Amino acid sequence: MDVKPAQRRHRPTTAKARGSRIFTALALSASLLVGACSTSSDEEDFASNDTPAGVLFNEGLALRNEGRLKDARVKFAEVDKLHPYSEYSRKALINLAFINYSLGKFTEAISAAKRFATLYPGNEDTAYALYIIGQSYHKQIPDVQRDQDMTRRALNAYSELVQRYPDSEYAEDARTKIRIAEDQLAGKEMEVGRYYLKRGLQIAAINRFKAVVINYQTTRHVEEALFRLTESYYSLGVINEAQTAAAVLGHNFPDSRWYKDAYSLLKTGGYSPDEDKGSWISQAFAGINL
Repeated sequence: MDVKPAQRRHRPTTAKARGSRIFTALALSASLLVGACSTSSDEEDFASNDTPAGVLFNEGLALRNEGRLKDARVKFAEVDKLHPYSEYSRKALINLAFINYSLGKFTEAISAAKRFATLYPGNEDTAYALYIIGQSYHKQIPDVQRDQDMTRRALNAYSELVQRYPDSEYAEDARTKIRIAEDQLAGKEMEVGRYYLKRGLQIAAINRFKAVVINYQTTRHVEEALFRLTESYYSLGVINEAQTAAAVLGHNFPDSRWYKDAYSLLKTGGYSPDEDKGSWISQAFAGINL
């Protein structure tokens, strides 16, 4: 028999059912609340993009002065990103270079400093930017057995600094670091030259020692380089050049043990140091007072 709508029985609502309905309602409310909060947060983040450059910069400066470099780095990065054409962006960029260098983030420090030097070539802080570039490469100089690309990069950065800003407060230290870099590069040439010499590859060895004599005359390696040239040329039977190398060595470093060795080597064949003014070795030292 059909049951009319008015005659249908309604089951009472149990506590369990009521709890299920309440849970569902709360879950829905929570979902809506989270969505609202997310939207609000996004709006706040978007609004922070309008924070004045000066405010962000001063916050970064305060954090830097407190020693909170990582936090300061974030603030300066915001200035650089959100206000790229402001006066504070310039100040933030040089601070980013300094902070990255201080944190040992040398790649980032070099990048920021190079950007600064490119964007503001005439600024008073450009000398400091070049100094940071040199220092960042200098910190990565490996031992002499390894590739010396970082050494060459440091040398180039310091040389540019000294050339462009010879009277800056960073120039004197840059000159010292130039000598260190040149000594390192000369040491590498000597290591490779000795390697070739031990294997009887005199021509290859001579090219390495020649590089030291021409490019790194003021380093501590030039004495040995002149002796090795004496040794290499003598073994090839090129006595004239061997005598010249020994003579130049004796003239510039008369008390050197390397000169004594060169003199003794030539003497075993009945020769003595004798400079040929037309030799490339002699010409390389023309006008040089060591």
